[in-house]
Amino acid sequence: MASGTVRLEITGPIAVITNDNPEKKNAFDDAMDLALFEALAELQQSPDVRAVIWRGNGSSFSTGRDVAAIGGEPKVPLSHHELMTRGHRGVRPLLELDAPILVALQGWAIGGSFQRALLCDIRVASDDARFVLPELKYGVIPDTGGVGRLFQMCGHGVVSDMVLTGRPMGADEALHHGVVSRVVPADRLDDTVQEMAEHIVALPAVVVKMARRVIRHLAEPDVRSSMEDELIAQTFINRSDDIAEFRAARAEDRSPRYTGS
Repeated sequence: MASGTVRLEITGPIAVITNDNPEKKNAFDDAMDLALFEALAELQQSPDVRAVIWRGNGSSFSTGRDVAAIGGEPKVPLSHHELMTRGHRGVRPLLELDAPILVALQGWAIGGSFQRALLCDIRVASDDARFVLPELKYGVIPDTGGVGRLFQMCGHGVVSDMVLTGRPMGADEALHHGVVSRVVPADRLDDTVQEMAEHIVALPAVVVKMARRVIRHLAEPDVRSSMEDELIAQTFINRSDDIAEFRAARAEDRSPRYTGS
């Protein structure tokens, strides 16, 4: 079976990024990460694009990282720290594109894919959407910058609950906290986001650009600071005694003995 990919289509002033791995609910492997980074880099060189839609084929936006790909041989000889740095560099255009990014979220949005969606301008959810940050059970922390944005939306308590327990947030709760701005029936999701993009591109380009500049200056410093902290913390965790014990206990099918170091 062919692996999934990320497709970029540009039609006039609107670009559409599509997560296209529906057999795995759009779970990302390294190849899909690189395809996304290439699509975002291309959009940085596309000044005529005035709005970007990001969507997923099939029943879910993305279930995050393809668990089957975790622990496999890396395709490039990079350290854990270098891989994280590459990942941050690859998604930085989400914060820097001149065109606003509207995300259509259906089904599951999990882990890094949920975090990446949080870095975008607008999120619209179908009524079956569910959002999860399950990283801690895999021995890592959320490390894509989205927790900083989620903290701005939901506050300390809700973010701590989601990160520490890994519990899902449904579409209605996400709307209540401002994580998404609209909830629509699943069969209206793509049309709704398309209509929103068409409305934006019909506005004077300069007013969209300046309005987004003001909003971004309010939100981005804390998000970028959070990403720097995540890079340091994740690198430390990867080399920690507890994570070595976490892996050993799983391999030996026994209870772990953690020391907090």
